[in-house]
Amino acid sequence: VQLQAFGGGLVQAGGSLRLSCAVSGRTFSSYLMAWFRQAPGKEHEFVATITWSGGTTYYADSVKGRFTISRDNAKNIVYLQMNSLKPEDTAVYYCATRPGSIVGTLIGEYANWGQGTQVTVSS
Repeated sequence: VQLQAFGGGLVQAGGSLRLSCAVSGRTFSSYLMAWFRQAPGKEHEFVATITWSGGTTYYADSVKGRFTISRDNAKNIVYLQMNSLKPEDTAVYYCATRPGSIVGTLIGEYANWGQGTQVTVSS
């Protein structure tokens, strides 16, 4: 499974960005997609996850109400719409996937990762 994340950039506080993660190669009949992020000097942090078939979503408290994860099964792409961005959202954002349908928020649960895309929010 190969994942490619893109869509990052520089945006002012209060602005919006949409990240995309394209999935290719072998896929499982049921798998989760997730976004994590890593700010400078900090650990990876869970952001959001979505089940591939059921559309169930789950968010970190820090982004709930501002970020929306969605997927286009026909295109094998997962999106992260980020609104009302804050400087503390500045990080490298990664997409990840694993088989299954139970929501998971731990880094160790995800075996396949894409390269990160930088999001910088200026104040």
